[in-house]
Amino acid sequence: MTATLTDADRAAGLRRMKVVATGMLVVAAVVYVIARANDDGAGWIGYVRAAAEASMVGALADWFAVSALFRHPLGIPIPHTAIIPRRKDQIGRSLGEFVEENFLTHDVLNERLADAGIGRRLGTWLAHPDNARRAADGLADALRGTLEVLDDAEVQAGLERVVESRVRAIPAAPMFGRAIDLAMEGGHHKRLLDAVLVGLGGFMEDNRTTFRRRLETESPWWIPESIDNRIFEKIYSAVHKFMGDVGADPDHEVRHTIDARLRDFAARLAHDPVLLAKGEELKDELLAHPDVREWLASLWGEAKRAMIAAAGDEHSELRVRITSSLRGLGERLAVDEELQRKVDDWVLRSVGYVIDHYRNEVSDMIAGTVERWDADTTSRKMELQVGRDLQFIRINGTIVGGLAGVVIHTFGNIVG
Repeated sequence: MTATLTDADRAAGLRRMKVVATGMLVVAAVVYVIARANDDGAGWIGYVRAAAEASMVGALADWFAVSALFRHPLGIPIPHTAIIPRRKDQIGRSLGEFVEENFLTHDVLNERLADAGIGRRLGTWLAHPDNARRAADGLADALRGTLEVLDDAEVQAGLERVVESRVRAIPAAPMFGRAIDLAMEGGHHKRLLDAVLVGLGGFMEDNRTTFRRRLETESPWWIPESIDNRIFEKIYSAVHKFMGDVGADPDHEVRHTIDARLRDFAARLAHDPVLLAKGEELKDELLAHPDVREWLASLWGEAKRAMIAAAGDEHSELRVRITSSLRGLGERLAVDEELQRKVDDWVLRSVGYVIDHYRNEVSDMIAGTVERWDADTTSRKMELQVGRDLQFIRINGTIVGGLAGVVIHTFGNIVG
């Protein structure tokens, strides 16, 4: 496995401490050899020899103990050595259970989160424009990624069902009646009537010759043409004048009649069974129309393309609004203590839910990860983490052994 920079530093530190611990053992051995060669059975040299001898024993014993954790000392398969390689699965399981029982608990996490002030910190962070923009970029990337992996067929089918069910759930006739009421309340029907009158006037002017020929066709043969002309002019002028009077007089009785009939029609649309049934029939025909079905089928594709394009364009209205909203939320969250408490409570509940439902998953993940490592990899990782500190056991063993040797030698001389 490729070592990271941190692992390389740890390995270098481990090597240095091994050199120190082994060097102390070598020094003790050299001192012992020199002291033994010059020991005359009396004087201070005996104390040096005893200290060196005990230091070697302590250093070798602790070297054996430390090495036995990670490998067989000198490659000899001595029982109860290479503990970590042999028991890595049990160690992984125990480590997972330790984390689960001592770290993934409500008491521990609630205490840490309660003191963290997440709501206030989040608000202060989001209030900065650059941070709000980075958060918006992250949300936009998440949105784009989500849209790209969705099953278009499933989403389109679901969207069609939602739109169609909503349309079918709304009675058509009462809705149209309400639209008439709103139009009348705002006076929009008056402008519509004015436009209709103007349009009729133009239509009559454009088709004057056609109307005259029609009268000529319907008129008896024995009526002179001059009389037909006079009759046509009378009728044409009367109709024009009538439409002009209606258009010019806001209180014309025709307008009041139209208003009354519209109100009556709007009321009937809400209660008349015939009109209610007719409205539903027209709605069904509209939903079944090929153009409407095609429009429904294109809803998701068009919406998806628009949202992906907007999410990918940092200058789009979507991105600008997301950034602005996040910054506004941050500014409010930074000073609103009530909102901060709501965010903190939400975080606590969310973490509590995760702990209740997924704490075992964390334990299993740790245990499973360790189980997938081979024995040598596990031993090496463990040694990189704690091996440097364990070398102090060897150093301390050398020193303490030497002191113990002096004490024992002194006691022996006193007793002897």
